[in-house]
Amino acid sequence: MLWVKSFHIVFVASWFAGLFYLPRIFVNLAMVPPESLAERERLLLMARKLMRFTSVLAVPALALGLWLWLGYGIGAGSGWMHAKLFVVLLALGYHHACGVMLKQFVRGANRRNHVWYRWFNEAPVVLLVVAVILVVVKPF
Repeated sequence: MLWVKSFHIVFVASWFAGLFYLPRIFVNLAMVPPESLAERERLLLMARKLMRFTSVLAVPALALGLWLWLGYGIGAGSGWMHAKLFVVLLALGYHHACGVMLKQFVRGANRRNHVWYRWFNEAPVVLLVVAVILVVVKPF
């Protein structure tokens, strides 16, 4: 079980690293002047690659988490686990939203400014903090 837990933590940390950085690329994309096509294309390439890599990392993070929950019964029937599963659903929604925003940037259909993306970038930090507190402290 400790091996599964260890790899779960590694993949969750890696997945969230991507969720932390991808919106930072969006901040930069939102600030690119219209005439800077090379800069825009470079940032889009980085964002697409990071989105793919982050999506790949999410799969083992989720699979190992399910293994811990269903296979070992960690948190079964506990209030903190229900709350953590809700946080995981929010993280998956955030991940999906990043994909939608990336497609908007690719199409040239972004309507938000860099300040909005700076605030949007804070959400995964809050999600990770809440998830860690729920798992470690088990407040309910």
